[in-house]
Amino acid sequence: MKKFSRWIRHLMAARWQIGRVLPAHSMRKITSAIQSSEKLHQGELRFAVEAGLDLPELLQGIQSRDRALQVFSSLRVWDTEHNSGVLIYLLLADRKVEIIADRGISKLVLQADWQKICRNMESHFRKREFENGVLLGIEEISNLLKQHFPASSLKLNELPDQPVIL
Repeated sequence: MKKFSRWIRHLMAARWQIGRVLPAHSMRKITSAIQSSEKLHQGELRFAVEAGLDLPELLQGIQSRDRALQVFSSLRVWDTEHNSGVLIYLLLADRKVEIIADRGISKLVLQADWQKICRNMESHFRKREFENGVLLGIEEISNLLKQHFPASSLKLNELPDQPVIL
């Protein structure tokens, strides 16, 4: 029954619903938060949001973590000089957040730290505070990266800062 209800949520999810929970002004705030964050550390942040998975993905049993790994690869978040990319992936149909960090950062930050940030974000999403949840996540990630991956004077912006709607 749980599997069936998940399938229904995903198949009923539509791309336009993203605009209802994260309208254009929210996306601009997210872009600005990413730009501000990246001045403080060597990390490169990407935010991607997806309404739901398609039927073939559901039939394959794809979960939010699996999909986040696919998105990490397709957006080339791994393609930074210092292996410093971090993806924040939001799957609306499941109200799940996944954070995928490239190997340069994952050596320094514990998986439990990423999970804590995800759970904090999800608690906001349950209250339908999507913008606040994403901004909080960016701030918490920034704090971790400042501690473990501080900025250098020659910081380049290697990845786009704008959110990606999948």
